[in-house]
Amino acid sequence: MLRTQTSLNTWSQERNMKWLVLLGLVAFSKCIVKIPLKRVKTMRNTVSGRNMLNNFVKEHAYKLSQISFRGSNLTSHSLRNLRDLFYLGNITIGTPPQEFQVIFDTGSSELWVPSIFCISTTCSKRIRFRHVDSSTFRLSRKTFSITYGSGRIEGFVAHDTVRIGDLVSTDQQFGLCMEESGFEGMIFDGILGLSYANISYTGAIPIFHKLKNEGAISEPVFAFYLSKDEREGSVVMFGGVDHRYYKGELNWIPLIKADDWIVHMDRISMRRKVIACSGGCNALVDTGSSEIVGPSTLVKNILKIIGAKPRGSEYYVSCSAVNSLPSIIFTIKSNNYRVPGRAYILKDDRGHCFAAFKVHRLSSSTEIWILGDVFLRLYFSVFDRGNDRIGLARAV
Repeated sequence: MLRTQTSLNTWSQERNMKWLVLLGLVAFSKCIVKIPLKRVKTMRNTVSGRNMLNNFVKEHAYKLSQISFRGSNLTSHSLRNLRDLFYLGNITIGTPPQEFQVIFDTGSSELWVPSIFCISTTCSKRIRFRHVDSSTFRLSRKTFSITYGSGRIEGFVAHDTVRIGDLVSTDQQFGLCMEESGFEGMIFDGILGLSYANISYTGAIPIFHKLKNEGAISEPVFAFYLSKDEREGSVVMFGGVDHRYYKGELNWIPLIKADDWIVHMDRISMRRKVIACSGGCNALVDTGSSEIVGPSTLVKNILKIIGAKPRGSEYYVSCSAVNSLPSIIFTIKSNNYRVPGRAYILKDDRGHCFAAFKVHRLSSSTEIWILGDVFLRLYFSVFDRGNDRIGLARAV
């Protein structure tokens, strides 16, 4: 998910007087925490706001209990890929725990969920946090507002115990949404950002950053395996890497700066011809985006090359032509990452085939691309917070 415009201000003392408690960080697990992911059938034609850069569209998923493997130090609980847009998983907030489905997103740093006091139409269709039921909840004096590509949320910054599998963080700051606008027709619980602290708009320390600093995880890394299977097999893991999910060796790519999951990309080519990123560019590796996103002129040129025709907000191709479409090669640190036509062409709920490319509206002196789930389903990705680098390898 890409950057948003944000402001922080102070709420009235009268409203803040309602909430108080204490917290602190506690972490229980020194092992890898694994979270399986599940995909569901794409339903893109029913979704409004498809073009917003942060892909903030989702569908509420069923809750699945945590699963522990006997004789293993791995802990797993299920998530689902919703509409081929997001991979969501369950976390809990509060004491006793209240469960939420959230996006595990490398493109943002915020953790937030809706409050029971949020009465907008979208909030009413989600799981909302009941602060009065948590003995470990307290309110800060900060409020926040975040404007996304097609909507806006407002709320206050709170503290409570947050659990991701066996990882437990008390005194974890998170956003509690009180008001939403512009998200009609989009149903989701919240988001758990996995990027760096410097891009946090609420001023909170991201939960993974805190767990790393507290020594709660064996290694300061997390990794994603996004299965090609529509319903099961996908996993996000914390604290280590399970090497069974990829082939060969990991190729390590240093971040441009230790403040975001952005790397340098050499070029984008097709049929041995450079079609974008000709002089080098930046690439955000983003689990919160479903597609490959880039500058308007370059994306439209790719769509033209593959013969995609506009229909509504999507660009469609004949499903019979998918296997003959050329592969697109993303060259990063001299390694070629091939994305074939069958990977960058998806099907809508009517069985029609469309190209998973989107245009961003960023104003930047540097060409930037977003490598979302279309790319990451092919390549196992490791996010190494300790060494500020990303590892990529062919997924099994």
